[in-house]
Amino acid sequence: MPGIIGKKVGMTSIYSAAGKMIPCTVIEAGPCVVTQIKTKDGKDGYDAVQIGFVDKKDKHTTKAMQGHFKKASVTPKRYIAEFHDFEGEIALGSTITVELFTEGENVDVIGTSKGKGFQGVVKRYGFAGVGESTHGQHNRLRAPGSMGASSDPSRVFPGKRLGGRTGGDRRTIPNLEVVKILPEENLILVKGAVPGFNGSTVYIVK
Repeated sequence: MPGIIGKKVGMTSIYSAAGKMIPCTVIEAGPCVVTQIKTKDGKDGYDAVQIGFVDKKDKHTTKAMQGHFKKASVTPKRYIAEFHDFEGEIALGSTITVELFTEGENVDVIGTSKGKGFQGVVKRYGFAGVGESTHGQHNRLRAPGSMGASSDPSRVFPGKRLGGRTGGDRRTIPNLEVVKILPEENLILVKGAVPGFNGSTVYIVK
């Protein structure tokens, strides 16, 4: 199985055998259940494994999805995801836990970054602003300044870094080391930070 769905719990730090402090992100990974197996020879046309995470009430699930989960003999799930390029036999309705991973291996963590709303160029791109506030810039300290040429080309080129909506984007952080696994608590500790707020859904991929 190439991956699992989890929930970002927060950040902490642990110490290595050499006494070095390692910043880690704590992720509650699973347990997830296999809700569907897609095959290239079947009606789906490709090979994939669909898994679900976090139980959901029947009254909050559509009739179609209730039937979908009933085929796998599992309760409705709030989050579902597909993983491709899997190896070995996987049974419908089987459970996937953090024991899928081993300490020391590298994984990719996918999440949605924190949404920060509409932001200016100083926060969004690190512009310095006017700085010394010369040339009469008494109230334009965080402005982008000159944006383009004059009569030629008489326009601003596409792609100019300006203010706009910041965050809320899907981001993948590759090659994060699995520092520690706590199978009894369904927790996995990866070195470094992952996108998203505490409690947000993340995907851990081998």
